[in-house]
Amino acid sequence: MSSPLAIAAVTAVLRDLLNNGLIDHNITGSLGSNVDVTAVPPDTIAVDVANGRTQLNLFMHQVTPNTGWRNEGLPSRDGRGTRLTNPPLALDLHYLLTAYGAAELHGEILLGYAMHLLHEAPVLDRQAIRTALSGGTVPGAILPPAFQALSAADLADQVEQIKITPMTMSTEEMSKLWSALQAHYRPTAAYHVSVVLIEAQRATRSALPVLTRGQVDPASGRERGVMAGASLIPPYPMLTAIEPPNQQLAARLGDTFTLRGHNLEGTGVVARFEHPRLANPIDISVGTNANGEALSIALPNNAAAQLAWPPGAWNVTLLLQRPGETEVRSTNTLPLLLAPRIDIASSTAVRDAASGEVTLTLVFTPQVRPGQKVSLNGGGREASPDNFIAQTGSLAFPFPELASGAQWLRLRVDGADSLLVNRAVTPPQFDTTQRMSIPA
Repeated sequence: MSSPLAIAAVTAVLRDLLNNGLIDHNITGSLGSNVDVTAVPPDTIAVDVANGRTQLNLFMHQVTPNTGWRNEGLPSRDGRGTRLTNPPLALDLHYLLTAYGAAELHGEILLGYAMHLLHEAPVLDRQAIRTALSGGTVPGAILPPAFQALSAADLADQVEQIKITPMTMSTEEMSKLWSALQAHYRPTAAYHVSVVLIEAQRATRSALPVLTRGQVDPASGRERGVMAGASLIPPYPMLTAIEPPNQQLAARLGDTFTLRGHNLEGTGVVARFEHPRLANPIDISVGTNANGEALSIALPNNAAAQLAWPPGAWNVTLLLQRPGETEVRSTNTLPLLLAPRIDIASSTAVRDAASGEVTLTLVFTPQVRPGQKVSLNGGGREASPDNFIAQTGSLAFPFPELASGAQWLRLRVDGADSLLVNRAVTPPQFDTTQRMSIPA
């Protein structure tokens, strides 16, 4: 693949192609004057009688994504952000080829030869690219610094070759384009050059090669391959739902929740929990599960868990070895909200006598991490905590206005709310342990 220098390299190769072709056809002798081949914006070219000269200009006026290559190598990262591939930046370049003549018919002659040269070279071959970017027979030291850098573009080594295709632009399109350029129009041909592939050179992670395509038939010795069955239930382990206890919207440390799915029976069962704030997942060993449709997982609630399990959104995956198989399989991933638990007895509320502002110092478990989005809803009003730079289980929330008396509190961390409603009773009721007395 090419480097980010590839766009400039294409322009340099095209200019070299045109320049060499005009020299080979002795255009200078045919016109009786020198011909310059440039790659500058049209508005910088002098067209007045005194300063005008015979000139062929190649101007790249637009860059567009290549529709055929833009999805190659995607997705480039997995769920944890690890780079899997280096997808190329696939670009198409759009050029204007303009001929300027210092005398009558010079522009037409020059444009005719230039279009003929591009017609005869619809594809830039790799050797021509290497020769053009290396300076050919010219010593590289005397070339401009920008041109010397183009030798590192690796344009000749990209998978796709560079193709040159003439384009048809209507009078309206050409008029709008030259009006935007704020330049005087001269005989012009439009070209589409495709495709330039720019790719990063970074380390990636790839899957191991396939060893077998299914189990081997002992009679025939052939691999079973892909099997089709008349069933809507997949033949591999799959999770369909996560059910916190008592139909709650989230689980808390110490709760036992249920994983439901298909083909969940097996040995060496491990529930894997991943959180965006943790570098490594947390595994809970389950052992053997005989129920293929459900599995219960108990979350820890000790001092170590309150430090290691931040509240918020978690991803849950099940790993197991099914009966009769030797490899460990993993299920799909489902989200689980881990709700914080407020300790009202250890929390305090203080009202400022002058301003009337109430500061709630809230104690809760598990501890939150720096960068997590935390807010507290008290009496229908929401407040954000003071900035915290360390992991903590206590935060101060200032409320400019908060009525005195008993107020319901609800702590939210990364979208996971503390459980204000007790769903273990019928009908559900507000949990009285989540109410705090606010001083007058």
